[in-house]
Amino acid sequence: MIKKILLTPFQKFVKTESLAGMLLFGATIIALFWANSIYGEYYEILLQHEIGISFQSFELKKPLILWINDGLMTVFFFLIGLELKRELLIGEINTVKKAAFPFIAALGGVLVPVALYLFLNQDPTTSKGWGIPMATDIAFALAVLSTLGKRVPISLKIFLTAFAIIDDIAAVLVIAIFYSVDINWLFILYGIILISFLAILYYKKKFSFSIGIILAVIVWYLFLKSGVHPTIAGVLLAFTIPIKRRINITLFSNHLSTISDRILKASDNDEKHLLTKGELKCIDNLDDLTCEVRSPLQHLENKLHSLVAYFVLPIFAFANAGVVISLSYDFNFSLMINIALSLFVGKFVGVAIFSYLGIKLKIAELPRGLNLKQILGISAIAGVGFTMSIFIGNLAFYGDLISINSVKVGVLIGSLISGIVGYTILRLTSK
Repeated sequence: MIKKILLTPFQKFVKTESLAGMLLFGATIIALFWANSIYGEYYEILLQHEIGISFQSFELKKPLILWINDGLMTVFFFLIGLELKRELLIGEINTVKKAAFPFIAALGGVLVPVALYLFLNQDPTTSKGWGIPMATDIAFALAVLSTLGKRVPISLKIFLTAFAIIDDIAAVLVIAIFYSVDINWLFILYGIILISFLAILYYKKKFSFSIGIILAVIVWYLFLKSGVHPTIAGVLLAFTIPIKRRINITLFSNHLSTISDRILKASDNDEKHLLTKGELKCIDNLDDLTCEVRSPLQHLENKLHSLVAYFVLPIFAFANAGVVISLSYDFNFSLMINIALSLFVGKFVGVAIFSYLGIKLKIAELPRGLNLKQILGISAIAGVGFTMSIFIGNLAFYGDLISINSVKVGVLIGSLISGIVGYTILRLTSK
């Protein structure tokens, strides 16, 4: 019973991510077909269509592609921030012992692909793309695992999720430090002040979604104008969300019984559609009580997870995967091959070797129920790096369409090979 209670939420998470991976794949295929069809020009026209607001001396207008990458993806990064905070406080990486194995695996999965990229790169103008092969796309990776059904133990999925989250931490730091340009520190200061105010307000008073959303929009705009990518604001804002409940379950249960009794007393037992004033008051109290007992962080994470998985990420994939593939089209083939190799070979070798060394040096322990062959399969699947890789590629080569398209094709090739090889290894080594 206890095991079921502990595993069910994670199993739901895996199911969501697996379906999200399939939606990502579908959106990618649609974008590729549209961009390479006779109607391809309309795909580009749609993404470059400017929308926004303007009044008096204020104007904020951007092409649709930038609203997706700078605006919609902030919601994705906000969710990443919520997941990071939860994992650091109460999750799979909240203790040294728990974090050791996925941390070592993630370290190899970050350092080796970056080193391989820089080693293979011969063009100084493309050296800034070193951050592209860093992160694993958890949605795609779990989608690959889901196709294996019961051959894959839940502990393997937990391990993949844990080290992918650590990958995300590294990617967020890299974006903040290395892919932000012409920084306006005054706007950053204003943004940090508002974030600090929000954190203090939530800690001292009470979590308020309405106040939070207003300040979040202001902070996002300040970061947008500061030169630091606005998605970083999403991560920082997530860390202000409280994880603790205001009342415990025992107190909640007692109050619930009291309210239930009051509802029965206030009811006139008449089967009508409208409630009495007494019933309305009791139900309002029940709403307030429900808000008190649930963790704001957990509640937001649950609400946003489906939105991000089923809407934000497929939209991002649709907007960014539409590369025109033609023999007459200009590509930077050395960059494309470098990206593909760094993702597949770099992740495969990095995660596998670091995991093996961590176990042999007794720095970390192999999770119960897993073997090194399965870790080898996961090491290959770690090279599936769609969302964050393309996102960093857009930042690294902003305005350079040839390089951006080359990165996208390289990411698609590297991710496809990684997924196929990882699936094959796990298929052959798991019962």
